[in-house]
Amino acid sequence: MFTGIIEEVGSVISVTRNGTNSDIRIKAAKVLEDTKLGDSIAVNGVCLTVTAMGGDWFQADVMNETLSRSSLGSLRSGSPVDLERAMAADGRFGGHIVSGHIDGTGIISGIRNDGIAVWYTVSAPPQILRYIVEKGSIAIDGISLTVAKVTDSDFSVSIIPHTAACTVLSLRKTGDTVNLENDIIGKYVEKLMKPAEEERSGGVSLDMLARNGFI
Repeated sequence: MFTGIIEEVGSVISVTRNGTNSDIRIKAAKVLEDTKLGDSIAVNGVCLTVTAMGGDWFQADVMNETLSRSSLGSLRSGSPVDLERAMAADGRFGGHIVSGHIDGTGIISGIRNDGIAVWYTVSAPPQILRYIVEKGSIAIDGISLTVAKVTDSDFSVSIIPHTAACTVLSLRKTGDTVNLENDIIGKYVEKLMKPAEEERSGGVSLDMLARNGFI
């Protein structure tokens, strides 16, 4: 579990492809403190398991499922990446609940300055936009952000200078692909509501009455 508060920006050392899978090695410092083999680190919002590490680097396996659902497949040597260790039980919860399991990707369709802030507009597919609400939370490349505006085809966030300075978002350009993870609460609510909706649509039956203690 993560919070979406980026700890540092690392740099990709190498990407080794093995068929449909990849090994990625990343230069880092802060996130290596107290980290051991088997720990989780979010890379651009994607939860990866540390499989090897050295004094200033760690390595992780990236499976085909992860490559197909995220932008990690486009990383190259030298690519900057947002990094965050899994949340400590005794730490501050500064962002929102981020699982590191990407729902899909979006495309930056607009960037504009607004005083000291910068607005980013991201185009996304319907299956992601359905869970995005104004003033709700969204993780972009692992960064916990507040949604400022949402339409039928995109959503926008307003970035303060500190966020821009401490993440890779300031390096993104119009047309770039970003990883997106919806707020998990909305997905759970939808899942829990489905049995009730299905029962209502099916009408009254002996099976339904038995399940609810009437028989």
